[in-house]
Amino acid sequence: MPKVLYAPASPYSAKVRMAAAYAGVPIEMHKVETGPQPEELTSVNPLGKIPCMVLDDGSSLFDSRAIVQHLNRLSGNALFPKNPARRLEAERLEAWADGICDCLLAHVYERRMRPEEKIHQPWLDLQWSKVVRSLDLLNASPPKFGKKPNGGHIALRATLGYLDLRFAGQWERGRVKLKRWAARFDEKFPALKDCLPA
Repeated sequence: MPKVLYAPASPYSAKVRMAAAYAGVPIEMHKVETGPQPEELTSVNPLGKIPCMVLDDGSSLFDSRAIVQHLNRLSGNALFPKNPARRLEAERLEAWADGICDCLLAHVYERRMRPEEKIHQPWLDLQWSKVVRSLDLLNASPPKFGKKPNGGHIALRATLGYLDLRFAGQWERGRVKLKRWAARFDEKFPALKDCLPA
């Protein structure tokens, strides 16, 4: 059975865990601490990043988008529509959600890795402005989903879960539609809620 190295707080890990759960692909989840760059992680991903999937033959797969595409193939397209235009829309939403997470992680690591006096506020402001712009656009027109989510919806829900975890009280104001979208997602797909960043 494939194994996924993950961290509970990571939005990218959450996306992969949610995608695997929804697609019904059995995987063994193995929690790792990325800070110390343990050999169990760096031996399968020299970048030392999670999530990382270790396949049955011992080879590995990273990053989260590549893993989600692999899960999609294994599940017979449970995560992305076959229609090219709808698939492109789902892939675009996944890339957008991941891009928001990239900005959020840059923000978190700037504060976590630098001494207080060396934190560069213009860098934090730039990253946050990208997040705000994206959330405002998504709130104005939340993506629609029907009876089943696609990989883009799952990525966005993982992103909003990360915002709730690390930026609670900072992102929600004026974004009622986006908060409602997340609540509706959780109501329709309750089994995925346990996979959100924690």
